[in-house]
Parts: sequence; structure tokens; C-alpha cells
Amino acid sequence: MNYKISFRERAAAATMQLSKQSPTTLKEAKEQAQRLRKNTKTNLRKQRSS
Repeated sequence: MNYKISFRERAAAATMQLSKQSPTTLKEAKEQAQRLRKNTKTNLRKQRSS
């Protein structure tokens, strides 16, 4: 990553990346959050038991 770019240039690059992504519905976002929450809890239990 080029750390010598300005905040404005970083914002433009991020906007470009977001414009390339497909739109996400609220339902899909909630499902993804639940999946991540479930997987995170499982991983935390594995780490604690080791």
C-alpha cells in the first residue's frame, strides 16, 4: 500500500472499490452478521479450551 497518498486520494480509491461491489440487501447483511457471530463464538471457545 502506498502510504504517501492523501486522504482525498484514499477516499477516491475506496469509493471506486465500493462501486465495483454488487449491492447488498439488508437481509443478506443480517445473515452474514449472524454467520460471523456464530463462527467467532466457535473460534473463541476453541482458543480458550486450548
